[in-house]
Order: sequence, then C-alpha cells, then structure tokens
Amino acid sequence: MRNADTPEKVAELARLAQHLGYAEYWTSDHIGHEDPFISLMIAAAAAPSLRVGPLVLNNELHRPSLLARTAASVDQMTNGRLILGMGTGFVQAEHDATGIELRSPGPRVTRFEESITIIRSLLDTGSCTFDSEHHQIALDDLGVQPVQERVPILIGGNGRRVVSIASRHADIFQFMGMSHDEDGKLSASSFTLDEVAKRRDWLEEAAGNRIDVIERSALVQVAEIGDGAAAKREEGIERMNLPGEVIDETPYVLVGSQEQIIDKLERLRERFGISHYVVRELETFAPIVEALSGR
Repeated sequence: MRNADTPEKVAELARLAQHLGYAEYWTSDHIGHEDPFISLMIAAAAAPSLRVGPLVLNNELHRPSLLARTAASVDQMTNGRLILGMGTGFVQAEHDATGIELRSPGPRVTRFEESITIIRSLLDTGSCTFDSEHHQIALDDLGVQPVQERVPILIGGNGRRVVSIASRHADIFQFMGMSHDEDGKLSASSFTLDEVAKRRDWLEEAAGNRIDVIERSALVQVAEIGDGAAAKREEGIERMNLPGEVIDETPYVLVGSQEQIIDKLERLRERFGISHYVVRELETFAPIVEALSGR
C-alpha cells in the first residue's frame, strides 16, 4: 500500500483489500514515508482476516533485538497475523540524508544474516546469545511473546548470497527482479526467465531438505488487465528498457486479458513454484484474485 497517509485511508484500503479477497496488507520501509509498523496496526484492526507485514524492512535501519521486540508486539496485538519481511537495504540517498551508515554489499549481507539469526531466536524462544562481527547480544528474556509459534519471515533479494540466506532462514522467499548498483540505482536486468531460473536453482541447491517449507513469491512491478493493458505493456518496455517478449514472460509484469494473466501465473507456478504475488494495483488486479479464488 502506498499513499495511505491517514488512519482513515489505511482503514479504508484494508477493508477494501479484505472485501476484494486479498490475503495480506503490506507496507514499505523507506525514509520519507510513514513508519512501516504503525499503519499495519490500523490495517489489522480494520480488516481482521488480513495478514500484515512490512515489505521489506531495511535491515541497516534496525537493531535486531529491538526489531524482534517490535515484531513480537505486533504479532501479539494482531492475534498472530504478522509476516516479517526483511531485506538488506540499498538506497544510498536515504542513508546519506539520515546519517545512518549503508555498509558496502559484503558487510551489509553478513550483517543481514546475523540479524535474521538473532531475530529468529528471539521470536522463537525469547532469548539469544550471539557474538559475531556486527552484533553481540546476551538477552535472556525478550519479555514479549508472539502469538504464532513461528512468525513467518519473508526474505526478498536478488543476489546469490541473499538467496542462500533465504534458503537457510526464510519461510517465504521473494523473487524481486530489480537489481541495484552500489549507489542504489535500480534496473530490471533480472527480469528474464533465465534470470528467474538462476535464482530458483540457487534457492533449491542451497535449501536442501528445507525447500518444501519455503513458499515462493514475486513482487509485481506493473499490473494491468483489459483495455489499458497494451499501453501499460508499452510503458513497461520503455521504462524498464526491456524487449516485449521479456515483458510478456516475466513474473514481475502482469498485463493482458484476465485469461492471459491467469494462464501466465499457472505457467510460472509450474516452472518456478511461485504461488504468492504482491501487487500494488489493488482494484485493477481484483478480477484475477476473484477468478483464482474460485479454482
């Protein structure tokens, strides 16, 4: 959800999402936008069937022990509906503006896995003793117990090390599609099916016996059904600098007729195992949700 900047708007959108058959309500974690957790509490209160979560938290902005306390509290206050979305962070300008260090990619990813390890322990057991390169913690009692026996963690990423971390720790792995350089500039260089297959293979190779418990997700960048689909397709070709055949195949762009999109989703599930999609176009995509809910 974007541009939901009042409690009334958050509640309205959450109720609409619930009415249209969606399963979850997600927020983002960027400087210049509202806190990712506060609006989740409003959404959860307004729409009691929705799960809620941040998509995804910038790990560089958070201390794992405090984040675990927040996550456990949100899960407790939503009666067990939190999904904790986690990412490494990438936008250099946000860190420059706030004076919070954005580590170079190697240390950033190392710190990310350390954080996930600590958060998992604190959410599962309430305690953690950990001493490594970026974090040292000796906490006997978090003091807040989540409702869920295991709070699901979604890990979104594109690089091989992050995919491998997901294979060890994630309940949901999200194919992101977008890659970024060291300054955080994004590109759609990983939109081809060959690139999706590469990340599927990385996940499966690293996960071993865990692979069957990891749900696979995709973050959709563009979605349009029916009359506006052709224009959105052309817009995607131009904005993402991709050939039309890539736009037509990729899981990150869903444009076309209802029948075309459903056929595409089923083919992607068969080939890559993707069963979970996050979209931004709430009402636009609702006919697909309705059609698939009846299957």
